[in-house]
Amino acid sequence: MAHEMPKDRKAPSFSSLPPLLLEVVEGYAQGYYLMADDEGKELLWYGAGRHTLMPLDERLHIPKSLHRVLNQNKFEIRASTDIAGVIAGCRNRPATWISNDLAFLYLELAKYGIVQTYETWHQGQLAGGVLGMCIGGAFIGESMFTAVDNAGKVALVKLCHHLQERGFVVFDAQLTNDHLARFGSYEVEAKVYKKLLAEALLATPMFIG
Repeated sequence: MAHEMPKDRKAPSFSSLPPLLLEVVEGYAQGYYLMADDEGKELLWYGAGRHTLMPLDERLHIPKSLHRVLNQNKFEIRASTDIAGVIAGCRNRPATWISNDLAFLYLELAKYGIVQTYETWHQGQLAGGVLGMCIGGAFIGESMFTAVDNAGKVALVKLCHHLQERGFVVFDAQLTNDHLARFGSYEVEAKVYKKLLAEALLATPMFIG
């Protein structure tokens, strides 16, 4: 269901952003998500009654088959070295909520360090990655893709470890599915999520650097 995003408070530390980008950050800081409509013509704010979170602690589950892949060190891990490539990979599917306008916003937000990617590379080529928004101590996952077997899964697991090490509080995966559930994802009610998000916004970890 589409919502008009309230304007009752601003996300901390982003007041210098251009107005359009600040509006986007404010929306995510209040627990909303921005997506294109089914025709890709309009960007709309969506709210959720339940939010899916990825664990940033010992609750993270790594399937045995993926343990073997991780032990092979098949992939090189990089952070935000090819954001445009990850966006393109996430859009390369029959149906996507990442319209041209939203892809443009991601790239603009990346200039301010708000949109970040966690990437897997194989033989010098981008193989998979996770795209997300960094607001305070919250990483809000927007999408992920896989171009080489297991590349997306490795990126997801490595990202969870990275966020934990960097002191992030919340990894919001937005919507649940069987794929995320294999890694220990869990759902929380909107009221609980907004409390966690408010706490995360007070944190100031660095995604890179």
